[in-house]
Amino acid sequence: MATLAFVVNGLGNLESVLPAASALATRHVSYGAKREHYPWSGARLAVDAGGGLGDGWTPELADAWTAAYGTLSGFMISEGLWSPLKPPSKDTP
Repeated sequence: MATLAFVVNGLGNLESVLPAASALATRHVSYGAKREHYPWSGARLAVDAGGGLGDGWTPELADAWTAAYGTLSGFMISEGLWSPLKPPSKDTP
């Protein structure tokens, strides 16, 4: 969860979070994640965020979440699922 928070908080500077996202993708592979899990996970995280934010979860925020998750999950899929397993970086939270 710490890596997820780091990645989400750094989405304004995507280059700063790509190493952490890459390491997270590699760990997901070791947990048995598959490409088809990512859309479901994104939808589930959006439901959880919406429930936690209540009225603060606006259509604009939902659209921003969808765009950000699409970009990040696409990167993670390319890094984790079709690349050889790489050990996580020691510099990545």
